[in-house]
Amino acid sequence: MAHLLGGENLTVSFATRTVLDGVTLGLEDGDRIGMVGRNGDGKSTLMRLLAMRSTPDSGRVTKRGDVNIGYLDQSDVLDGDLTVGTAIVGDRADHEWAANPKIREIMGGLVGDVDWHANVHSLSGGQKRRVALAKLLIEDHDVIMLDEPTNHLDVEGVAWLARHLKSRWRAKQGAFLVVTHDRWFLDEVCNRTWEVHDAMVDPFDGGYAAYVLARAERDRMAAVVENKRQQLVKKELAWLRRGAPARTSKPKFRIEAANEIIADVPEPRDSVALNKMATARLGKDVLDLENVSLNFDGDAGRKLFDNVTLRLAPGQRLGIVGVNGAGKSTLLRLLNGDVTPDAGRLKRGKTVVTAVLSQEVKELDEVKDLRVVEVIEREKRSFNVAGKELTAGQLVEQLGFTKEKQWTPVADLSGGERRRLQLLRLLVGEPNVLMLDEPTNDLDTDTLAAVEDVLDGWPGTLVVVSHDRYLLERVTDSQMALLGDGKLRDLPGGVDQYLELREAALSAGAVSGGSGTGPTAATGSAGTAPAGGPTEAEKREARKELNRIDRQLGKIAQQEEKLHTQMAAKSESGDFDALSELNAKLQELLSEKEGLELEWLEAAEVLGE
Repeated sequence: MAHLLGGENLTVSFATRTVLDGVTLGLEDGDRIGMVGRNGDGKSTLMRLLAMRSTPDSGRVTKRGDVNIGYLDQSDVLDGDLTVGTAIVGDRADHEWAANPKIREIMGGLVGDVDWHANVHSLSGGQKRRVALAKLLIEDHDVIMLDEPTNHLDVEGVAWLARHLKSRWRAKQGAFLVVTHDRWFLDEVCNRTWEVHDAMVDPFDGGYAAYVLARAERDRMAAVVENKRQQLVKKELAWLRRGAPARTSKPKFRIEAANEIIADVPEPRDSVALNKMATARLGKDVLDLENVSLNFDGDAGRKLFDNVTLRLAPGQRLGIVGVNGAGKSTLLRLLNGDVTPDAGRLKRGKTVVTAVLSQEVKELDEVKDLRVVEVIEREKRSFNVAGKELTAGQLVEQLGFTKEKQWTPVADLSGGERRRLQLLRLLVGEPNVLMLDEPTNDLDTDTLAAVEDVLDGWPGTLVVVSHDRYLLERVTDSQMALLGDGKLRDLPGGVDQYLELREAALSAGAVSGGSGTGPTAATGSAGTAPAGGPTEAEKREARKELNRIDRQLGKIAQQEEKLHTQMAAKSESGDFDALSELNAKLQELLSEKEGLELEWLEAAEVLGE
């Protein structure tokens, strides 16, 4: 493989701290590298050095003369006064770039729904990120460096970016370097991993799953890492090995070695025991949204929620996915009683105590002058965790705050540290219903593993809104989707099913002509209805099919509600054998529902609905 660029004896120091100390490494054709490490350990610093955006204190970076480097900064660097079109393609005429199918594919995948003529400063965080990505990806680069590219992207955007990077070059051509906390993304696109720690860089072959195994082996053989961290790594590895078949087939390491390491590791959580504890704490009723409707910003022209019913059971662990703006955060506010629906009602159990981790974490502003350990001590002095008595200091250390960091004022904490502290603060308040809104923002992979470990043993009802599909699969047992049509849909097939539903819905929109405001619609490059369109007879058959499916879905909804009621009763009585049988019936019912929903989409595509 041809050498593209490299760094030799790179050293960088800030004040009294050395971030990189004599690091030597390089990129070659075919490298797909993910960088992991704790926040502040130098990942972004190393990327800026290799991109030649900054200069090391000592050492040098060299590149082959003809190598072109594209770089996506973690912060927003777009000119807010430019229109979206000008920010992406400059002064080029539409026909100059629209004739290129690769550029059209990038435009459609990232900014097809963004107003081409809007000023950049008027866009949301996710839209700005997609515009910046589109600006970078439409150019021809030999090396692409991406610093937190998945920030602000929804599940669909992350999946599109992964597909693009995997197909952008041939197998032994081009290279990219990416820093991200999205572990699914790392496992999906990377063939090598660099771990940045203690001012040095350790390389590993394979994506995130292979890195977890190799690190576990390294830590065990060297015996230099305390037992607590080893247990976290083993637990993470156990999840990776026992996860979806698609994941376990990807890592390029010996299955025998993985089985040996996790032989004595229990499942991440004992669902039956946790459900039993949750039922004791919550009783039969938790939170129910019944026939709830809510207009968007009071605009009667668009319903954010249309006759939605959601019943949370004791100990249920539910993940919510959906497009940006579909109402995921609003759904949490409805469940918490912060928003009153236009129609329908919220039914709240008598013993329910809720806690919500918001995206902004503004709740810590009131304690910004206190130190980390003092914030927790205000709640309680000692805590019982998994049968062990812990002090406040021991508890915050479990979530990654070292003894020195425990005495840092809250005002001086980073974004990721603030999220960790607020989550811990919520947990020690002993809620029995916990709702997390994008909890992975600003957290590194090690901290995410620690957070997941804490959530594994938490006995209560959990609702998680996140674009991080790894987290959703890891800490929740079921998922639902908001597809932007005002409805809430079950996802027995998980995030993969959500992406299939979205793809089918978008295809149906393309067939019916669409109404996008982005460049695809503006230039006419989107698909239009086939010549002639469906015949009247085909439309009549499709309409009959829709009516039939609607009736069947209505019956399934009644059966589903009945099963949920029976499961709640069995859970309350402690009859977990019967509960398991009912759950099996529920999964069969949800599978049937999934098939009907796909049939519904196919029929709707014929009608253009």
